[in-house]
Amino acid sequence: MAANKSLLNLARTHFSYEKTINWFPGHMAKGIKQMQDQLRAVDLIVETRDARIPLSSINPQFERIIGGKTRLVVYNKADLAPSEIQHTVREEMAKRNQNVVFTDTLSSGSVKQVLNYAVNIAKGDYVRYPQFSVMVVGMPNVGKSSLINALRRIGIRRGKAASTGAKPGVTRAMSSKIKVLESPPVYLLDTPGVMMPHIPDPVTAIKVALTGMQQKNFQ
Repeated sequence: MAANKSLLNLARTHFSYEKTINWFPGHMAKGIKQMQDQLRAVDLIVETRDARIPLSSINPQFERIIGGKTRLVVYNKADLAPSEIQHTVREEMAKRNQNVVFTDTLSSGSVKQVLNYAVNIAKGDYVRYPQFSVMVVGMPNVGKSSLINALRRIGIRRGKAASTGAKPGVTRAMSSKIKVLESPPVYLLDTPGVMMPHIPDPVTAIKVALTGMQQKNFQ
């Protein structure tokens, strides 16, 4: 017992890591400009985050871009995160006036939440929304394209429309409109994953790197 206590006393409680992430290639800057240019023509922003790192996958840049636009926060990859965190995350995001759903793109029921959210708004005013446009944004590798493909599969029973991959940065330009529902007509815009230009907090940087949002060869 005494030996175990001695080992515990020797264990580190603080881990020093001074490196920070700086990864903001040109296509991300271009993507932000495209988002800003298209914002007026968009009815809803779906901001996709990673349920495994609910706070670290928030990009403050989107706050500036989105402004007062209607937004739904989608915590994707919920199947890879403890379900117990969902209540806490919902409560915290409610304090920020953010509506939240959790999704697993292989689960039709969870993905339908996103579709239903858009449909409810569109059906509220057919004159204002002859066709409903949704822009999907998020950091790299949070599953934006997989979410779009799942919505398309469920909504109009069609195959993939957005390229996907295990590495960050597969989507490098804004897509043309992708139809995901016939009635009411709902269209999505896929956008490049956008990192924060600089992540000063090393713990956040490690979380972002470990969940695949960052290219492995960063300096």
